Amino acid sequence: MTEQSNGSSPLPTNVRVSQHPILSHKITILRSSSTAPAAFRSVLRELTFHLGYEATSSLSTKAIPITVPVGHDHMEYTGSALVEKVSLIPILRSGLGMVDSMLELLPNAAVHHIGMYRRDRMPVQYYNRLPRKCESDVAYILDPMIATSNTVMSVIGILKKWGVEKIHVIAVIASEEGVTSIAKTHPDVLITVGTVDKELTTDGIVLPGIGDAGDRLFGTPLIENDEEELMHPSKRRKSSADMTSVPPSFNKK
Repeated sequence: MTEQSNGSSPLPTNVRVSQHPILSHKITILRSSSTAPAAFRSVLRELTFHLGYEATSSLSTKAIPITVPVGHDHMEYTGSALVEKVSLIPILRSGLGMVDSMLELLPNAAVHHIGMYRRDRMPVQYYNRLPRKCESDVAYILDPMIATSNTVMSVIGILKKWGVEKIHVIAVIASEEGVTSIAKTHPDVLITVGTVDKELTTDGIVLPGIGDAGDRLFGTPLIENDEEELMHPSKRRKSSADMTSVPPSFNKK
């Protein structure tokens, strides 16, 4: 891992970008339009495992006594056990594709889901399963793609209010603008990414990126403007008819 982005100016020191050739190869598969959902899910799991392996290197351990079988006998040995209580925070939907790999690394971690969608480039929370009391020492935010960073920074804010002491973001791809914004706004948050893409459009799309990670992960088609009835009511655009159906006491004066 390195703190340098691909061929660009140095990133903040709390950002770690992989330069591993295997990850570069796997990310190319993830990007490809010809990669079907089943393969997309498989490659995302592999990438997450390797990125998670690097991200968890900052966890601490304590010495514990164990016995080791030696022939028909046993010998005493001092081993290591993780100290921190860990939470995984997948951002719905696409963060779900990263959970299983992280649980292979951290089988005792708790999983708390937070659901976010974008409206006019700004994040809107629609689901939150954080327990009332924070009993975690470290929280790993899981999201395959960081674009504008508004969503991830919103989740970071939620977690800080929750009370978790350490936060670490894991993403496969991040825009240079987005990852830099997180790092500078939250210098206490660590960020591990597979690669950094330099271009971010005015619509908040990373280029080349990987497309819509949630749709590619689950094989769902994009919803066009004339298919709004398929969307959750909270995500539909408000029409004048909608507003007139609201009781007068709820309309703005």
